[in-house]
Amino acid sequence: MKRTEREKMEAGEWYTCLDDELEGLRIAARIAVHQHNTLPPGERGDIGPKLRQLITSQDAIIEAPFHCAYGINIRLGRHVFLNAGCTILDCATVTIEDECQLGPNVQIYCAEHHQDPVKRSVEGLEIAYPVHIGKRAWIGGGSIILAGVTIGEGAVVGAGSVVTKDVGPGQVVVGNPARPIERKPIP
Repeated sequence: MKRTEREKMEAGEWYTCLDDELEGLRIAARIAVHQHNTLPPGERGDIGPKLRQLITSQDAIIEAPFHCAYGINIRLGRHVFLNAGCTILDCATVTIEDECQLGPNVQIYCAEHHQDPVKRSVEGLEIAYPVHIGKRAWIGGGSIILAGVTIGEGAVVGAGSVVTKDVGPGQVVVGNPARPIERKPIP
C-alpha cells in the first residue's frame, strides 16, 4: 500500500509538501492562528480556542502574534511561555518541555528542502526533523533553531543566535552559528 505524504512526513522521510491533505492541515492551522492573533486578549486567554485544539499543551502561554505550519506537531509542557512573534514550522514534532521561555521572534524550523532545484520547487520535496527543547531552557529573542536540534535542560541560547547543532544541558550558546561560551556566575 502506498504511503501518504503525511505518513512520509511523520516518518521523517522525503515527502512533497504540495499535497492536498497537508494543505488542508496548513489551512486549519492558518485559521486557528488568525483567530489566536486577532482575538482581544481577554477572549483569547493563554491560547486561542482553535489553536488550543491543535497544539498539545498543559498551561502554556502563547503571546500574539504567533505562527505555526500545522500546530498538530507542537507539544508544550507546563509553564511554557512563547513571547510575541514566535514562529514554529512544525513539519516534525516540536517538543518544548516544562518551564521553558522563548523570547520574542524566536523561530523554529523543522523542514529542510531538497537541494535539487526541480525537486525543491516543482515537486515540493522536503524532509523534516524534530526539535526538542529541554526543561527550563531559555531561548533569547530573535533566535533561530534549525531542524533536528536538541537543546538540553537548563540551556541558554543568546538573543539572535542561529542554532545549527545540539546544545548540551546547562550550556550557554551565542552567535551565528551558535557556539558555547562560559556561563557567567550569578550573584
